[in-house]
Amino acid sequence: QVQLVESRGGLVQPGDNLKLSCAASGSIFSHYVMGWYRQAPGKQRELVASITSGGHTNYEDSLKGRFTISRDNDKNSVYLQINSLKPDDTAVYYCNARFVWGNINFWGQGTQVTVSS
Repeated sequence: QVQLVESRGGLVQPGDNLKLSCAASGSIFSHYVMGWYRQAPGKQRELVASITSGGHTNYEDSLKGRFTISRDNDKNSVYLQINSLKPDDTAVYYCNARFVWGNINFWGQGTQVTVSS
């Protein structure tokens, strides 16, 4: 069992940078592929990026370059650096943990990112 808590979302202006955090607890962090998803109003939840315990990353092609996922296994945390934020980035951002030894997923409650001038 993994509990995920996202933080550091908020209201920002276009062009700002933001680093989201996700703290995991309750299990062995290195056994999970971690990911960030987002869901904009009226849209389906979509993958932003994922990262394995060894640091291998996967990005949504359209977002690659502005979004950087990272993890700190010692801190049981995963981060999403977002640069040059656009209004279209406005969404609820969700942290995801996928167990590498089975088809098991855990989700955080999400953190709201609003990009507006």
